[in-house]
Amino acid sequence: MAEVEVICPGFGRTGTLSLYTALNKLGYKTHHMIEVIDNPTQVAAWLKAARDRTAGRPIDWHSLLGSGGYNATVDWPSAAFFKELMVAYPRAKVLLAIRDFD
Repeated sequence: MAEVEVICPGFGRTGTLSLYTALNKLGYKTHHMIEVIDNPTQVAAWLKAARDRTAGRPIDWHSLLGSGGYNATVDWPSAAFFKELMVAYPRAKVLLAIRDFD
């Protein structure tokens, strides 16, 4: 199972696609909303994670990220789970990109 090493909890339009590209060039396998769009079967797994969180059940990060070999996360849907990811992967670096209000 891949261990998540980088968590980027910034919202869309804060440079997440650039971070995705940079992290991949640095050798990470990065999960971004693009991965969900390209693989719609991930939608059910992320919806299950949301239901599990609401019900107070643990989230199976192996099913969501580890089985796909992801070791970095940016953008949605993982940004919505940044607190849970920080607990699950306490050694991960957190890189927050922000954007000024237009």
